[in-house]
Amino acid sequence: MDFIAFQESLKEDVPPTFSDPLLLALWHEGRGDWEKSHNIAQDVHSKEGSWVHAYLHHKEGDIWNADYWYNRAGRKRPGYGTAQEWEEMVRWFLR
Repeated sequence: MDFIAFQESLKEDVPPTFSDPLLLALWHEGRGDWEKSHNIAQDVHSKEGSWVHAYLHHKEGDIWNADYWYNRAGRKRPGYGTAQEWEEMVRWFLR
């Protein structure tokens, strides 16, 4: 699947089958279901899971919590918007 197909899949009621739960988390967030996305991401105990978790708190506006998770991911909060960050993450996890 490429990024365009991922975006198109957001129009469906049921997500595609992803081998990576973090893509599923980003799919739910892309459809506006922050809670479902957060529930998935917080159960992935890796640097990548921490990155998605950080993004979700960044999007929520909880900057202190976001920075905590960015630190756990070994990253810094980006200086651009969350829409761009979401796209960057989807592209990264699709590769």
